[in-house]
Amino acid sequence: MLLIPAIDLKQGKCVRLRQGRMEDDTVFSDDPVSVAARWVEAGAKRLHLVDLDGAFAGKPVNASVVGEIAKAFPELPIQIGGGIRDEETIDTYLAAGVQYVIIGTKAVNAPHFVGDVCVEFPGHIIVGLDAKDGKVATDGWSKLSGHDVIDMAQHFERDGVEAIIYTDISRDGMMQGVNVEATQKLAQAINIPVIASGGVTNMDDITALQAVQDDGIMGTILGRSIYEGSIDLAEAIRLVDGE
Repeated sequence: MLLIPAIDLKQGKCVRLRQGRMEDDTVFSDDPVSVAARWVEAGAKRLHLVDLDGAFAGKPVNASVVGEIAKAFPELPIQIGGGIRDEETIDTYLAAGVQYVIIGTKAVNAPHFVGDVCVEFPGHIIVGLDAKDGKVATDGWSKLSGHDVIDMAQHFERDGVEAIIYTDISRDGMMQGVNVEATQKLAQAINIPVIASGGVTNMDDITALQAVQDDGIMGTILGRSIYEGSIDLAEAIRLVDGE
């Protein structure tokens, strides 16, 4: 199972938000490239970048920093989300060396867009579904839609996306534990991999996800836990790898 460190970008800095609130952030570093280097040295096999400003602006804001990280680690798969709303943005990110782009709000508001970009950029599209009580949230979690998360995931699977990133937004950044049950339920309902996100706090959460990984959970995104030290990333990767 992949343990994927998150680097959330706000005004060029590496931050973490609580429950997606832009005003409730903690700055962890002014140098996101050095943060990426730290996680790569710890053994990370993929990075999860989020352009937080981009998510709210609806277009890339921290693309230059994303490009710097991709350039610094050309062999490392990088996935980027936040403000990806058109083909041109996807093209620019892939050209900069990013492996996967994550479509969030646009996937929910304009589902046909996902089908189009899966055809145009096969193998590079991931959809991020942020949910609360089984319903999908959009626009930086500020709006709750009436869409059922499993229905939407099955729709995007048919479109040809590579994976679904599933975030329980009631848990994200709150250090309250991951919603294993909801993540497993989603993974069982589709045949493409699910990446868990939101609330992973300690090794018990990782172990709980590992126990159900055969249902289709390929990895989990780690945020506040690795920045505040409740999970030692290098040690966690060694444990997951069976060392």
